[in-house]
Amino acid sequence: MAEPSADCPLCPRLVAFRAAARVEWPDWYNAPVPSFGPDTARLLIVGLAPGLKGANRTGRPFTGDYAGELLYATLLKFGFATGEFKARPDDSLALVDCRITNGVRCVPPENKPTPAEIATCRGFLAATLTQMPALRSIVALGRIAHDTTLKALGLPLSRHVFAHGARHPIGDLTLYDSYHCSRYNTNTGVLTTQMFEEVFERIRQDLRH
Repeated sequence: MAEPSADCPLCPRLVAFRAAARVEWPDWYNAPVPSFGPDTARLLIVGLAPGLKGANRTGRPFTGDYAGELLYATLLKFGFATGEFKARPDDSLALVDCRITNGVRCVPPENKPTPAEIATCRGFLAATLTQMPALRSIVALGRIAHDTTLKALGLPLSRHVFAHGARHPIGDLTLYDSYHCSRYNTNTGVLTTQMFEEVFERIRQDLRH
């Protein structure tokens, strides 16, 4: 099963946090956030977890928080999306040959899932990977996404060390690393727009071959 149920019970701390959010913000999504985009895509982007006021509120990955601004602008620029991104799930944005998911599907307190929660949710990521028959490229946004993707593929971390801009051939797949497009990383200069775009420019070039 690639998508958890709306009331997935697997991680007690996340269940409690979700329940509290449903009380405080009853009109928000407040459930495990499903993958976005076609399962026939050749590109999969793996983030960390939904943001409290972003995907947890809107129900769509990277929608409603700062990280989505850079991500979707980049996808539009390189032809992996069409339409207009207005940071809400009823905008006209659609993904093209691209899918987005998260290593952890529920919003964690302080945006920090525990190792146990990451491991528990990895089954959904593994199922997502197996249900994409045309998959050729994976982008890991940050080291945690990189590590959990490798584990979902059954690969040792020691063979593929995370580094921004790194490209890891894995059989018929290629794993690309990028720093996460968070507000903190962009505000501090850890990640610039050019650095982020270079990752997707390389993917677009590779997918042409």
